[in-house]
Amino acid sequence: MWQTTSRTARSTGPSTLGPTRSDQTRRWTLERTALARLLRWLGDPPVRVVLWDGTELAAATPRTLVTVRINSRLALYRLLIRPGVEVGECFRDGSIDLDGDLVSLFETVGRATPRTPPLIWRATSALRRYAPTHRLRSAAKNADAHYGIDRRFFSAWLDPSMTYTCARFPRASASLEEAQHHKLETICKKLALRADERVVEAGCGWGSLALHMAGSYGVRVRAFNVSREQLEFAREEAARRGLTNRVEFVEDDYRNIHGQYDAFVSVGMLEHVGMTGYRAFGSLIRNSLAPGGRGLIHSIGRDRPYPTNPWISRRIFPGGYTPSLREMLTVLEPNGLSVLDVENLRNHYALTLGHWLARLEQQGCRLTEDFGEPLVRSWRLYLASAQAAFSTGWLQLFQVLFGATGDNRARWARVAG
Repeated sequence: MWQTTSRTARSTGPSTLGPTRSDQTRRWTLERTALARLLRWLGDPPVRVVLWDGTELAAATPRTLVTVRINSRLALYRLLIRPGVEVGECFRDGSIDLDGDLVSLFETVGRATPRTPPLIWRATSALRRYAPTHRLRSAAKNADAHYGIDRRFFSAWLDPSMTYTCARFPRASASLEEAQHHKLETICKKLALRADERVVEAGCGWGSLALHMAGSYGVRVRAFNVSREQLEFAREEAARRGLTNRVEFVEDDYRNIHGQYDAFVSVGMLEHVGMTGYRAFGSLIRNSLAPGGRGLIHSIGRDRPYPTNPWISRRIFPGGYTPSLREMLTVLEPNGLSVLDVENLRNHYALTLGHWLARLEQQGCRLTEDFGEPLVRSWRLYLASAQAAFSTGWLQLFQVLFGATGDNRARWARVAG
């Protein structure tokens, strides 16, 4: 139930040059009704809506999570016509303001949203999933749109290792730094790395896993990445730690990996491969593994196929797609690769995002001065919505350990977390 609590705008009366009082009242009533219906579709979240003319709509609840300020009639129409895109766009450009607990708001909306998308969404999603949007040139362009942002922006809210993937918390009270180190250690233990083994990493981010594998386990790593910004940081870190003779950071697409290795690892990169590339990705992995080789894929996923949010695709992860576990297995099954272990770190990612969001908000004023309000607003909205998506189960985080079918040299015991 939505209640109008005030209205400050006043009509100037009938005029032959503009809308009459009744026209204005009718339009206002239609706008208010449409907005109330939109809010009901979103699950009647406990919000207070303030329109550009001072009109307030409030949910009949004693607790309000967020005040939504819609700063123009045009912004309202944008929200009504394309809410999936325009909530993000309007917040980004200041057409709306969201004041309050964004994570709880998105959790409320997430719990109320049907888990099965409308038919039209499923049809358009299928077309996008299988569209050839991940060619070499477009892949590099998509990566640059996200990872090419100045490293100072990311360093303001990531841990010092610049690990930009889900942490693994040994306990809920652990610091982000401890949790990221624990994640890197667990991956190395799952892969049972041994000194002087050869490891290839597809999509190495800022280099933290490659550097940890080389520095703590004595392996030799070739790490592929198309983001020059990230590679510059990773190479600087390798030199600082004296690991340039053990880690080679290659500025190239993962599809150009060649040679054979004892371990193949990909953390946070499958989301950028695209469904059309899964079978070829699996073939590349199989050809890259030496006898007795094993691999690990760490990827955001879903319980069932679902369209990527169109605003996330536009502003945060161009070309990104988060697969279901069944879809992930199309990388392995056709290519003679056997699943050895699957683990879901969903709650760990919700906690990771909570740390990132808190740090971003602490640095908000400085980051706005350095990078502009639209970018900071976009990332605040993204991190809050992503945290809610993991906490409500809309998103999962799968770690899949695998080896060649029938190869008995893999470790028998599961690594404890």
